[in-house]
Amino acid sequence: MLQTIIAVLLFIGLLAWLFKVIRPPPPRICGFPGGPPITGPRIKLRDGRHLAYKEHGVPKELAKYKIVLVHGFASSRHEAAIATAEAVQERRVYLVSFDRPGYGESDPDPKRSFLSVALDIEELADQLELGSKFYVMGFSIGGQVVWGCLNYISHRLAGAALIAPVINYWWRSFPSNLSTEEYYQQLVEDQWALRVAHYIPWLTYWWNTQKFFPCASAISGRAKLSPQDIEIVSKLENRQAQREYVTQQGEFESFHRELMIAFGKCEFDPMDLKNPFTHGEGSVHLWHGVEDAIVPVSLQRYIVEKLPWIHYHEMPDAGHFLTFADGMKEAILKALLIGDE
Repeated sequence: MLQTIIAVLLFIGLLAWLFKVIRPPPPRICGFPGGPPITGPRIKLRDGRHLAYKEHGVPKELAKYKIVLVHGFASSRHEAAIATAEAVQERRVYLVSFDRPGYGESDPDPKRSFLSVALDIEELADQLELGSKFYVMGFSIGGQVVWGCLNYISHRLAGAALIAPVINYWWRSFPSNLSTEEYYQQLVEDQWALRVAHYIPWLTYWWNTQKFFPCASAISGRAKLSPQDIEIVSKLENRQAQREYVTQQGEFESFHRELMIAFGKCEFDPMDLKNPFTHGEGSVHLWHGVEDAIVPVSLQRYIVEKLPWIHYHEMPDAGHFLTFADGMKEAILKALLIGDE
């Protein structure tokens, strides 16, 4: 009898310990006691959350083009230079970047999805009075968000640019042999981190904070990079300060939830999308570097083969951070907007 009681108590204790280690801590909400301060403008969304944003370029009242920028992983509204100030002024471009939910000073969204972020973007555009149509531009995992915009709010878009967009290896239209082959080209730690995010997302926090196995390379800072990207990253300034700002409300609602959405159960398959600009009133552009060691170019090629209405720009000597190559930002901006001139 005593042994049974001891066994039960040990089992209960084990369950309590497991619950504690796999449960993420609550986020430190900006503006609340114990949370980070609010340092910039925010809008209040339909569900009461706040979205932090930053405006760039010419005043929107004088702008010919209005672009919503979607940042990538470990980035924020502060990294929004997509062209020189001269090019932006010359083309009369207004840009607004925002901290995605859980990043920087935007409230976390425990229900975050591709749909919810697309609706956040639409509401941001409406509250800032950008008009009935606007452009969207996203880099890396922000490019994946643009797929969501094309799926859910295409009627609001004047055009879109996806720059080295992250793919989900479980999108059903991919041939299994192709996606499997590229999946196993990843670092071993990323293979495991993505498996966890996809199959057992409730373990994502534990997997990326435990010390027994390496976490996702994007979180640890050991991402697989091309020689071009290694050189670019070595020249970037204030990376640590930027990371601290991005994760100031906690890594779970920023980094970990990002993995759960980007590589989780698919809400939709981008390869099922229809051309939203059948009358030529806008265009969609996808840019990718052949030397990208983070997002396989072969899978990007397959996507654009399935979607021939996308304007595909493949850069032979560029890696994942292709926007930092000389003249590339201006080329991307011009390609997106020139059709309207």
